[in-house]
Amino acid sequence: MAKNYYDILGVGKNASEKEIKQAFRRLAKKYHPDANPNDPQAETKFKEINEAYEILSDPEKRVQYDRFGSVFPGGGFGGNGGTRYTHVNFGGEGFGDIGDILENLFGRSGFGRSSGWSSTVREGQGWATQGRDLEQTVTISLYEAYHGTSRRVTKGGRTINVNIPAGARTGTKVRIAGEGEPGALGGPAGDLYLVVEVAPDPTYERNGDDLTTDIRVDMFTAMLGGEVEVPTLSGPVRLTIPAGTQSGRKFRLAGKGMPRLKHKGEYGNLYVRVLITVPEHLNDEQRRLVEQLRDSLR
Repeated sequence: MAKNYYDILGVGKNASEKEIKQAFRRLAKKYHPDANPNDPQAETKFKEINEAYEILSDPEKRVQYDRFGSVFPGGGFGGNGGTRYTHVNFGGEGFGDIGDILENLFGRSGFGRSSGWSSTVREGQGWATQGRDLEQTVTISLYEAYHGTSRRVTKGGRTINVNIPAGARTGTKVRIAGEGEPGALGGPAGDLYLVVEVAPDPTYERNGDDLTTDIRVDMFTAMLGGEVEVPTLSGPVRLTIPAGTQSGRKFRLAGKGMPRLKHKGEYGNLYVRVLITVPEHLNDEQRRLVEQLRDSLR
């Protein structure tokens, strides 16, 4: 049975873009794995929420979903660019004569020598051309971008499982060779590219591979010093707060940011911004003591 993405986000079918985004932010914060470390169902729910947001936040996907109850009826995708000719690379070592290469690729003979970076192949009365590349946007959470994840893509009645690497950011493209449009007259198919979009996160701001988060510190710890627990995408860590810390001060946790894409084992930084909290309700005795402290510091 197809999923009801409106029910997952708790909104009606006529919900506005703003209402969908607000619902996503609220639920993402509630079911974020960092906020539910001992609840394995939370991560499943979190992924489901992201999947629903990916569809309903995209006007084209939403229209398609409302009409067909599915995002990929018949395996269709949006394309980009024009018809592209078959590319054959002759710049590296180990390549023989162009005629030999074309014969191996297309089972034809009688091709003359050539040079350059691309070639087309005569096939009967026309030219065999490579199919167009296609692009499909997928939305993932920041948590998934940190750990790496996968997405299932339906294409021509087949389901393809695609791995998205750790460190992916908005705009990252994942290539699936040969899953684009079919080629003409026997030419090879184009490629399919999944274009990653990382959804806004309720806990962290991302800037490249660096992250920033806010941590609330009570006034007494800020004045006297102490330790606080800071959530990170790899688990909580303890941060030492020096005496006299002011609100807004930032601390750098090296290597606690995002993985650096294509640089295994390297990570950005996490910047922790201190927000000092004060008691909201004081009894008479507490108020007297605070006033006494205030007067002694003047």
